[in-house]
Amino acid sequence: MEQRILIIEDNTSNLELMIYLLQAFGYTLLTARSGEEGLEILRREELQLVLCDISMVGMDGYEVARHLKADPSLRTLPLVAVTALAMLGDCEHILATGFDGYIAKPIEPETFVAQMQGFLGATAPPPVHVHDFQTPGEDEPGMADAGS
Repeated sequence: MEQRILIIEDNTSNLELMIYLLQAFGYTLLTARSGEEGLEILRREELQLVLCDISMVGMDGYEVARHLKADPSLRTLPLVAVTALAMLGDCEHILATGFDGYIAKPIEPETFVAQMQGFLGATAPPPVHVHDFQTPGEDEPGMADAGS
């Protein structure tokens, strides 16, 4: 089954990173740059997961969560916050307002896809290893002294 994920994110760098990582794992992605646009897509598309920023201009992620969880046809769709909010109590507040989970920013390429797959449950494609983006020879013994 095709896995369709909506990403609601207004920051270009974060959006591009999530697209890059998730496309590499074969997910079909839809994107929205605002909460309003995200709700339009939610109402017309069949999706398996929504990744949503919290702090957006206009309709924020909390408002998206309220709309999604108030709609009987959408309330069971997993909604995951991808946000930099990291103060004591933020995670609890995010979950209390309707989100099903939380992934902290900055996004860690090595763990992001596995974190996201946890919210897809048994329907997730088999895990694929994220390659370390290390420069060849970077941590090999003796390489630090090369050229000195």
